[in-house]
Amino acid sequence: MILCIADMLPAELLQEAQSIFARSQFADGKDTAGWHARQIKHNLQIIANQPQAQALQQKILSQIAAHSIIASAVLPKQFRPLLFSRYETGMSYDSHVDDAIMGRDANGAGAVRSDISFTLFLSPPDSYEGGELVIESTSGEQVFKLEAGQAVIYPSTSLHRVCEVTRGIRDAAVGWAQSYVRDAGQREMLFELDTVRRAIFRRDGKSPEFDRLSKVYSNLLRNWSEV
Repeated sequence: MILCIADMLPAELLQEAQSIFARSQFADGKDTAGWHARQIKHNLQIIANQPQAQALQQKILSQIAAHSIIASAVLPKQFRPLLFSRYETGMSYDSHVDDAIMGRDANGAGAVRSDISFTLFLSPPDSYEGGELVIESTSGEQVFKLEAGQAVIYPSTSLHRVCEVTRGIRDAAVGWAQSYVRDAGQREMLFELDTVRRAIFRRDGKSPEFDRLSKVYSNLLRNWSEV
């Protein structure tokens, strides 16, 4: 399931993010790439230990975690820290799949299973050319170049790439979440059920139909979740 979220960042937080990008220090994106991705990853990333970047990361992650669509569609158990990426003219990231397990140390602690990936666009789309996010699937390729402040979420199991930027600068925040529900098909069914029961509640209030749907939703979540 791939979803676009139009209202991920409020205007003031988007402006703050753009301001911090403008005055931050960047390093080669290869520094955070796995051994198989270093040859194809050509971008820059904000150096993570800068206080202003750390504060921005917490603000954006809090905004993402609190969003109603994220809560319903992702069912997030935990998030990985964001990467703040920049693609300047000539930069790209060829086709790859995100690492299945992220963040573990030498003792295996801190590990997060990447179930869902997301890209939060921070640059206006008319400020750069190229730089599209392309997600590959058995039904073909889907291309995304969203407005600043909008996000796309997609399964971490997907092959995807960032096309070469041919003019301007493309800034974005990239992140990953581990879901309480590992299976993507089960997450999608739960999202559909939750969407319908909320619509029924808005229309009819707490009706018998809402109660029955809520019972089915809760029991499926109980059966499928990993706590």
